[in-house]
Amino acid sequence: MSSILSVQNLNKSFGNKHVLHDVSFTVEKGHIVGLVGPNGAGKSTIMKAILGLINYQSGEIKIANQTVTPASHAALSKVGALIEYPGIYPFLTGWDHLQLFADGDHQLIHIQEIISQLNMDSYIKRKTKGYSLGMKQKLGIALALVNFPDLVILDEPMNGLDPEATKDLRDLIISESQRGTTFLISSHILSELQQLASDLLIIDQGAIVQQTTMHQLLASQGKQTIMLATNDDKTARQILKKAKFKMTADPRLEVVATDDETMPQVLRTLVEADIEIMDVKRLEGNLESSLLEVLKQYRVAQKLAKEQA
Repeated sequence: MSSILSVQNLNKSFGNKHVLHDVSFTVEKGHIVGLVGPNGAGKSTIMKAILGLINYQSGEIKIANQTVTPASHAALSKVGALIEYPGIYPFLTGWDHLQLFADGDHQLIHIQEIISQLNMDSYIKRKTKGYSLGMKQKLGIALALVNFPDLVILDEPMNGLDPEATKDLRDLIISESQRGTTFLISSHILSELQQLASDLLIIDQGAIVQQTTMHQLLASQGKQTIMLATNDDKTARQILKKAKFKMTADPRLEVVATDDETMPQVLRTLVEADIEIMDVKRLEGNLESSLLEVLKQYRVAQKLAKEQA
């Protein structure tokens, strides 16, 4: 499958601070790619460079085989983006914004589809000065999608969204992806990203640590988890901890599966304690714990390399 985005040997400095170190990766057409790493790792800087918003010292960025620089934007005609907070005119309605940025009236049906999928119908004709943070965020996402872009770049798109709006956004991204749209998404809400992304770019201290698939990352850590919902999760967690089951750090009720017997043993323990089990799911792995393990291994390797140099 051909790539829609190629970044090769990208280096960026702000004054004396070198923030991107020979960053190289590709993004395949139609994939949903998660860009993950700690705060300050360089995620937003990469996205801004791709969009031609900032210059860089060396390297090459190509979208659909066209080079992107702050002085060369032709490749961005089929790219949608939301970086940080959307730029919104307070005295225009949400509908006005979408019409203003739409590439002709033939997009009106698509505009209405996006509005409906994001549940914006009740306020889309109101002036945006009265919008909440979540409403503004959804409008920014709608603007990124309005012209059927081939590539969409979203930086923390779940900011300000409640659980229902987050699910609406997840469903919209999946449906647009099925049409062939490619997504590059940075988000600190890893549980949501785990449900969305097929591929992952892991970055730390301005360098790409690993480019992999979600399945490969979770499988490489050898962890399966059992996620439960009960009538009393707090008590259930205490019971399982007392029974020496290994729990994840996730605020949800999750148990690390050490073998095939873990699930029946967990269920038996809770039933015997008169805890009512409402739902149970076996998850392939936990993105948060897998990411932390990869970063830990990378930093240990970097430290050893420096000591041996």
